[in-house]
Amino acid sequence: MDNLHPLESKVLLALTRQPDAPPTLDQLAASTGLEPSQLSMAVEWLLAKSLIAVQAETVAHIASLTPIGELFFEKYAPIERVLSAAREAGQTGKRLTIQDIQAKEALEPSDVSKAVGTLKKEGAILIVQGGCIESTGRNSATAEAMRSLLQELRSGQRELQSFPEPLRSVLQQHAVKRGNAREPFRIDERVTRSFVLTPAGQEVAEQLSRDGVAEEVSQLTPELLKEGAWRTKRFRKYTISLRAPRIAAGKRHPYREFLDLVKLKLVSMGFQEMRGTLVETEFWNMDALFMPQFHPARDIHDVYFVKNPTHARTIAEPYLTQVTQVHEKGTGAGSTGWGYAFDAERAKRLVLRSQGTAVSARTLAAGASVPGKYFSIARCFRYDQVDATHATDFFQVEGIVLGADINFRTLLGLLNLFAREVAQAKEVKFLPAYFPFTEPSVEMHVRHPKLGWMELGGAGLFRPEVTTPLGVSVPVIAWGLGLDRMAMVALGIHDIRDLFSADLEFIRTMRGSF
Repeated sequence: MDNLHPLESKVLLALTRQPDAPPTLDQLAASTGLEPSQLSMAVEWLLAKSLIAVQAETVAHIASLTPIGELFFEKYAPIERVLSAAREAGQTGKRLTIQDIQAKEALEPSDVSKAVGTLKKEGAILIVQGGCIESTGRNSATAEAMRSLLQELRSGQRELQSFPEPLRSVLQQHAVKRGNAREPFRIDERVTRSFVLTPAGQEVAEQLSRDGVAEEVSQLTPELLKEGAWRTKRFRKYTISLRAPRIAAGKRHPYREFLDLVKLKLVSMGFQEMRGTLVETEFWNMDALFMPQFHPARDIHDVYFVKNPTHARTIAEPYLTQVTQVHEKGTGAGSTGWGYAFDAERAKRLVLRSQGTAVSARTLAAGASVPGKYFSIARCFRYDQVDATHATDFFQVEGIVLGADINFRTLLGLLNLFAREVAQAKEVKFLPAYFPFTEPSVEMHVRHPKLGWMELGGAGLFRPEVTTPLGVSVPVIAWGLGLDRMAMVALGIHDIRDLFSADLEFIRTMRGSF
C-alpha cells in the first residue's frame, strides 16, 4: 500500500468498479481519465507487482488506406486505368503498347507491369504481335474488387475479417509489405487485452476503497518547509530493494580501437598527421607521383572515377608546369622523363583516392619540414574482388620521412619497427618491388598465423622526378601499408570481412546479457 503510485491506485479502484466485465485499456482510460502513456505505465507496474493479470488477449487485423491508396481513389488504381485504356483503344482501333500506357497515364513501370500481368491472367486483355495490348471485353475481378475496397476504406478503417473472402484476398495481396511500400492498403495488428484483479490486488483494492487515496508528495519544496505544511503531508516512500536500471555501456568497435592505437603509436614516435580528401584529382593521385598517363593503374578497372563533376577547375601552379616538364623530358630531375605529350586536361579528372601517397605529395608541395616525419591514415578505393584479403575500400597508413642523411637502411629499419610494434608481427621479410614513384622499392611481408605470408604494403625512396617538381631537394622515404591487413595480424583475424562483422557479434553478445 505504501509503495503504490497514485496512478496505480486509480487503476485498481477502476477495476473494482467493473468486477463482472474485465475492462480493456480503452475502457480503463475512459473510467480513470488518464493519458495513454500514464495508463500504460500504471498497468505495467501493476502487472510486475502481480496485483492485476491479463484476463484475455485478442489480435485484430485492421485495414486502412495508405497515401498511395488515397491517390488511387482520386485517380483510379493502375489496373483500372490500364483496362480502361485497353478498352478505349479497342473502340478506336488504335494500337496500344505498354510504353503508350506509361506515357498517357503517367504510371510507374512497376505498376503498369503488375497490372498488365494480372489482367492477362484474368483474361481481360491479350498481348498480341508487336507487344500490343488488346481488350477481350471481359471484366476484371481484381479491378472491381480494388474499386470496392478503395470506396469502403475511404470512409475509415475496418477489420480485415469483416470483408468477404474475395475482397480480403485482394486486400492482402496489395497491402504494404517489407520492401514494397507502393501499395494502396495497410494491414496493422491491434492487440486488445482485458485485465482483472489478482487475489492480492483484490485485497489492496478493498483497502483503498475503505481508506481512500491519500494525497502524496514526492518532493520536499522550500514552500513546504517555510509554511510547515510538510507535517501534514504524506511523502511517497522509496523502495530501496528494487534493482537499479541497467546501464548498457557503449564500447568502441575493435577496428576503431586498432586505428586509434596505430595513430597513438605513430604520434608517440614523433610523426605528425597529414590529412586529405577522399575525392582527388589524377594529378595528385598519379601525375605528381611520376606515374605516366598510359600506366595500367589509370584504367577504369583499377580506379573509381567521379561521375559529376568529372573534372576539377584548375591545378595549382607551378606544380602543373613542373610536373608536365618532368613527364615529357625529365627537366630538372636528371632524367629523360617518359617522352610523351602530357595531357593537362586529363590531370584534372576527379577520382576516388586510390592510394595514400597522394596525401604525401600534397604535403611535400605545401612545404614539409626538413627533417620531418609525417603519417596519414587514409581511406582508399580500388576496384577489386572481395575475398579474405581484399576489399573495394581499405585503410592505408601512409607516411614520409625527410632528411639529408636518410638512406635505404633507414627505410628497412623503420618498416621492421612498424611490423613488430603496430602489426605485432613475429616474422618479417622484405622483397624487391617496383613502384613508378620510388627507387629503390621494397615490399614488406609478415607471417599470419593462419594465412601464412602476406604482403602488408610497399615502400621506397621517392625518385627525383617526384620530389624535384614539388620543391624538395633532400631524400624522402615513402611507405604505404595496408591497415586492414595489419589489423588481421594484430587481432588474429583470418578473413578481412570479420573486421566489419565484429560489431554484429558485439550486438549479439550485449543482447544476450540484457
